[in-house]
Amino acid sequence: MMPKRFPSFSLSSYGAGWSANRRIAIVASVVAVLLAIAGIVALLTGGGNSRQAPDAAAPAPADSPSSSEAAPKPSSGSGSVPKPPQIAEPVAYAKAAAQMLWSYDTRDTSRDQQLAGMRAWMTTETKYTDWASVSGQVPDPVLWSRMADQDQHATASVTEGHYPSAFKAALADDPSAITQAYIYVVTVNGKQQIAWRKGGGGAEERAVTLAVQCRPNHDCTLAAIAPSVTQ
Repeated sequence: MMPKRFPSFSLSSYGAGWSANRRIAIVASVVAVLLAIAGIVALLTGGGNSRQAPDAAAPAPADSPSSSEAAPKPSSGSGSVPKPPQIAEPVAYAKAAAQMLWSYDTRDTSRDQQLAGMRAWMTTETKYTDWASVSGQVPDPVLWSRMADQDQHATASVTEGHYPSAFKAALADDPSAITQAYIYVVTVNGKQQIAWRKGGGGAEERAVTLAVQCRPNHDCTLAAIAPSVTQ
């Protein structure tokens, strides 16, 4: 009998079950501060109809992250999670971040290590970071353990990344707005390849919109996961 495939965590399903007000609140915390335009929030949240794998539901994000999500153990290492690259271009960094977030390996990486590795990609500017939107994608400890029992792991490939039309339009309306936080909205598309014990596996298309901070003369960092915008 083929081992049961446990749900993989998928950024593309983040916020799928949220109310419109909750989505607006998340985007407002990391994007509307930059743009200062109410219309951009409505446009972003209106595009947040993400796709869900038919046989696997991503775990719902927690409103109050546990202590491990809030402060990953610094001594635990990062397992198979790659270190953030030294990239100063928003689209390139967002593509690298999406590939990192779609990849995991329960065979050699603990849940704490996964969180610690992901946390290293985040901006340290607390005013603009939304760690909960990222850490909420990692399965809870029980589910991670069950995935590890089946040696579940995933790799990812990125096909393209671009600025959504709503973001470009907002910048065109107020080009100076970017200079407040230097946060860019980038949509990334790609594919996630999932495998588990005894040859089980499958592939799924992925799409995610990220808020990336790229201040002048500094490497980019990840600020948050935003509702999906693919235009």
